[in-house]
Amino acid sequence: MRRLLLVVVLILFSTLAHAQRRPPTLEPLPEPPPPPPMQEGDEPAVRIPVETGDKIEEVREGGRVVMLKVTPPHGKPYYLVDTTGNGNWMRRDSLDDGVRVPMWPIHTWD
Repeated sequence: MRRLLLVVVLILFSTLAHAQRRPPTLEPLPEPPPPPPMQEGDEPAVRIPVETGDKIEEVREGGRVVMLKVTPPHGKPYYLVDTTGNGNWMRRDSLDDGVRVPMWPIHTWD
């Protein structure tokens, strides 16, 4: 019982000592400078090399291109996917990632 009382008293004193410390004086940060003005057509360009004659369908998310479906005139379509968002495109022959959800019956009513 004495140990419990001692622990409670130590916790109480450490809490009070911590509460009495004053934080250092804080100063507000200066306002950041305004961004440079953008000119007409000064948008960043993304160039993805594909063959001429290929049909390209793009999927956008938040204004960014995240996936391209490329269908060659004579061939199987493939996908270019930006999985990390940093511009590194990965080619996938299908969107199937191979993950299968188990579908076992848990209970059946007979």
